[in-house]
Amino acid sequence: MEKINILKKRNQLLLVLLTVIVVLVLDQWLKFYIKTNFTLGQSKMIFGNWFELHFTENPGMAFGLTLGGKWGKIVLTVFRLIASGIILYYIRSLIIEGAKTMMIVLVSLIFAGAVGNILDSLFYGQLFNESTFHQVANYFPEEGGYAPFFMGKVVDMLYFPLIDTFWPDWIPYFGGSRLQFFRPVFNIADAAISIGVFTIIAFRSTLFTLESDDKS
Repeated sequence: MEKINILKKRNQLLLVLLTVIVVLVLDQWLKFYIKTNFTLGQSKMIFGNWFELHFTENPGMAFGLTLGGKWGKIVLTVFRLIASGIILYYIRSLIIEGAKTMMIVLVSLIFAGAVGNILDSLFYGQLFNESTFHQVANYFPEEGGYAPFFMGKVVDMLYFPLIDTFWPDWIPYFGGSRLQFFRPVFNIADAAISIGVFTIIAFRSTLFTLESDDKS
């Protein structure tokens, strides 16, 4: 029995590593591609008119939200680093305690997403020059990066305008104004965090039980 538990924990650890590696590779590859091929604000339609790549950058939180100013940026990055350390410790605890593999994978998604955006904040200001509406950024530019360490902007590009129309004129206050859903532009790291968080919330009654409890 002990040998089976050790094997299970080892497999869960491998799943954590695989989840984190896959999310980070996809996230950073797409960000690198967008940063070095798109001008700021440039869009490219994918799959008809319901999904597009739309390059934008933000100095703050997920889905284009911001936390103002230089110190807001520093506080946010430090918070992300601390939170990532706590999440990593939590993953370790889940494996030791015999939590469900799905729970461990979902928390790993959250961890990978947090790390993906931390990498932008820490290093992108050093690795690239400024993206503008007329110029594509270069990797390791001779003149140096656009911002100091810790002050990089997070690259966002996934945009799903499922609804893009106008409110009917007869609707009070909103009549004639533009109606868009889903408006936020995000990245793979944001998506990983959202999938992990919302799935855990939706299935919390099942996920927050140990596998040993199910067999009792």
